[in-house]
Amino acid sequence: MIVGSGPAGYTAAIYAARAELAPLVVGGAAFGGQLMITTEVENYPGFPEGVPGPELMERLQKQAERFGARVLFEDATAIDFSRRPFGVETDSRRFEAESVIVATGASARWLGLESEAKYLNRGVSACATCDGALYRGKAIAVVGGGDTAMEEALFLTRFATVVHVIHRRDELRASRIMQERARRNEKIRFVFDTEIAEVLGDEQAVTGLALRNVRSGETSRLDVGAVFVAIGHQPNTQLFHGILDMDAAGYLRVQSGSSRTNIPGVFACGDAMDPHYRQAVTAAGTGCMAALDAERWLAANE
Repeated sequence: MIVGSGPAGYTAAIYAARAELAPLVVGGAAFGGQLMITTEVENYPGFPEGVPGPELMERLQKQAERFGARVLFEDATAIDFSRRPFGVETDSRRFEAESVIVATGASARWLGLESEAKYLNRGVSACATCDGALYRGKAIAVVGGGDTAMEEALFLTRFATVVHVIHRRDELRASRIMQERARRNEKIRFVFDTEIAEVLGDEQAVTGLALRNVRSGETSRLDVGAVFVAIGHQPNTQLFHGILDMDAAGYLRVQSGSSRTNIPGVFACGDAMDPHYRQAVTAAGTGCMAALDAERWLAANE
């Protein structure tokens, strides 16, 4: 059984199905992962003209089903890893499996503004690597003060005329080396003690931001063509708390060089165990690893 239906889950399903392991994908009601809210994917190998995120996920699903994988669009609500076969429950039924691959992904943290949701994929993004090139030649804003925000800002200087880093505190949380790199870049400008009150735009795209100084309450407008929210990601691993080993942020721990978790027969892949790369192609790669690890484990424990 594979819990999750992003690039990691579907890739695991493709490999498991071709190995005749009869995989069932519990894909979730919000199936397809973060690519379902990505307009254009330009860095996935094999698509030189780019591909819409939902279309890519549909192709992966069809490929998995072609080899015999079954896909169920329900959320996993409870698990039992205390004995084999393992149990996974949804709202409507209970399943048992000899091995489970966890591919539940992660979710970007957002500001929670109505206008932010309105302009998602029309100038609002949470992934500079994914979408930065779409805003070449524009002024861009990055929200956040940690290492991720500095990495996003530095990457975006390749495309932007200027990158405004907006942070609600008066100092950055990023490591010293990342701060120094960002401060040395002449394209990066810092806006401290400030939060976004509203994302502004026309019918087509983002045109600016309404800012509010958290100390004085003073408001201002910043003209930008895009804003990247870099305030962190939350792994979707709440279901496994107290059962699978995870780090302080909730990312599942796997044994070095593999996808094995602390429970034999349970494997993890994709953004649920990867706090560093968070790319569709790396998620797919670890999905392949998990399926191969599961196949070998099942063979050894026949």
